[in-house]
Amino acid sequence: MSMTANSEPVAVCEWALSGFGDEISADPVVQCAVLLALGARHIEVRSAWDVNVVDLSAHQLGDLRRVIDEAGLGVSAIASPIGKVDIGVSVASEVERLERVLDAAETLGTTYVRIFSFYPGERDPDSIRDGVMERMIALTNAAASRGITLLHENEKHIFGDIPRRVVDILQTVNSPFLRAAWDSANFVQVGVRPYAEAFESIAPYIEYLQIKDALMKTAEVVPAGAGDGDVPRVVQALRESGYTGFVSLEPHLSAAFSTGGFSGPESFGVAARAFAEIAAAERVVLR
Repeated sequence: MSMTANSEPVAVCEWALSGFGDEISADPVVQCAVLLALGARHIEVRSAWDVNVVDLSAHQLGDLRRVIDEAGLGVSAIASPIGKVDIGVSVASEVERLERVLDAAETLGTTYVRIFSFYPGERDPDSIRDGVMERMIALTNAAASRGITLLHENEKHIFGDIPRRVVDILQTVNSPFLRAAWDSANFVQVGVRPYAEAFESIAPYIEYLQIKDALMKTAEVVPAGAGDGDVPRVVQALRESGYTGFVSLEPHLSAAFSTGGFSGPESFGVAARAFAEIAAAERVVLR
């Protein structure tokens, strides 16, 4: 608890800092070392040794768990590619892929798995709603049976890329095992002003915070606070709401591609320091 100028107490909250390890390096040893140097106690796993988590063998997952354990880190979430496919992919196929990701989550010791809500292709996004809901319910049921919570990310150009459709998914599935992973930059990149146009409706469902920012004019990804993602205002609002969950750095400062992005150790550090300044200003302690 800190004090204001008039000696009134000011609440300080703690959030658990994490980051997408493969934005730093393909080598999980380097991933862990950089995150530790930046003060994180957790890592978000999307790939290791240039292999996506959905394709890691049981042996590789065991090796990855040993690397992470030896570094003294925990795993905040599995950043899976589930649902980042065309809506034409069958329900059974995506559930089967999810089961492999759930195995990885159990091996690595996390109860959170990030997913997406399918690309419409050339179709009108609203025309695929029924198919999306069928798939999201099936995925959520599979995760719930194993006590794992899915985190829907508002990725650009999937069904759930704008606030109205994100809320539709969460309300329709209506499960504690499907929650929202908030990403300000993705909203900016589809022309949505995150705080003014999205936060109020999605806030009740937010259980995970991903940090990157972007410019509305060009869609370029920039460090937190340097774009139009309303990151300081979102952080303030989450703190005021009592949020105490994970905050995961996903800077995308060097490259972005269909399965993720890359920053490298130096740019990842730039992104981490930019967010640390915002957190400190908003009285959020990162641990």
